[in-house]
Amino acid sequence: MTLATPISAERPLDFFWFIPTHGDGSYLGSETRQRPPEFRYFREIAQAVDRLGFPGVLLPTGQNCEDSWITATGLATYTERLKFLVALRPGVVSPALAARQTAALDRLSDGRLLLNVVVGGNPVELAGDGVFTPHDERYTQAGEFLTIWRGLLSGEQVDFEGKYYKVQAGRLDLLPVQRPTPPLYFGGSSDAGQELAAEMVDKYLTWGEPPHMVAEKLQRAQARAAARGRKLSFGIRLHFIVRETEEEAWAAADRLISHVTDEQIANAQARFLKEMDSVGQRRMAELHGGRRDRLVVAPNLWAGVGLVRGGAGTALVGTPDQIAERIREYQAIGIDTIIGSGYPHLEEAYRVAELLFPKLGLGTQRRRVGANIANEFTVGHHGARRLQASS
Repeated sequence: MTLATPISAERPLDFFWFIPTHGDGSYLGSETRQRPPEFRYFREIAQAVDRLGFPGVLLPTGQNCEDSWITATGLATYTERLKFLVALRPGVVSPALAARQTAALDRLSDGRLLLNVVVGGNPVELAGDGVFTPHDERYTQAGEFLTIWRGLLSGEQVDFEGKYYKVQAGRLDLLPVQRPTPPLYFGGSSDAGQELAAEMVDKYLTWGEPPHMVAEKLQRAQARAAARGRKLSFGIRLHFIVRETEEEAWAAADRLISHVTDEQIANAQARFLKEMDSVGQRRMAELHGGRRDRLVVAPNLWAGVGLVRGGAGTALVGTPDQIAERIREYQAIGIDTIIGSGYPHLEEAYRVAELLFPKLGLGTQRRRVGANIANEFTVGHHGARRLQASS
């Protein structure tokens, strides 16, 4: 089915991509055709998505990732318009240091910084960072952190004493380009997480659950924000496998997990259950229960990535028209931002831009081949004479 009008004609949509700073590859659960985390590869992806019309990229955080701040700083010098969504880590760094880093990177990138507040859902990894705060308390601490951080970036002198932080006569001499602060993104499925979102953040993020589950989550988050006189906007984190035919798309999905063993699935699911206290991770795992026969969890929504990957574990799989229709369903419940990815991330960025973007009314600023140029890919005109594709 062809959409009558581009989605963006009715609802503006931001479509971000992902920089795999932990490595990339063509097969989950395998080192076959694996790509190590190298800056030159990150630069390839960043420059490609900048050119293809993606407005921004997410850089992940964690022990197995390159530092998102340093990576974004390097990539900013090789891109023109691309925005960088990097991790703000309450509890891991001090709010004053984070404020200085925020102001510096926002200035040096000419206002292209976005912040993803990551409280952390893996106590084992957090312990390695010296953080032993219980789950709900981490969000309370994050609230204090963001209060200080926001005050400093707004140009205020900050005097603060709370349970977790004490600051006396704090100030920031060099302020960010984006005032009062760069936008804050955040995803947290627990009640404590939603309370933080309602109080502090600009955009609330969800992983790619079926639309009815996402709708219920967004309604709860918005109700909490409304009680404080605030309004949230919403984004969703999804993988994409888009192909010209449905058969090709599902074959690509099957191929992506063709090297994954039952032992790997069992080990990954046990690790998620044992190590993590993230409500969002539990919800992701419950979609499929570690079973290969339960991977299609909604029309065109496939949970195969989550068999062995923590965090975002679902992908939209199908033709451009099918995936555009699924995106329309998410937009209808309030989603205005997509943070996409796909394996491998360079090739899948091109597929999304070339196949899906035209259905969404996105990427319209890309440079096109002139109408008078003819080669093996195009048929053009030269004066009044039509030029056939060359052999």
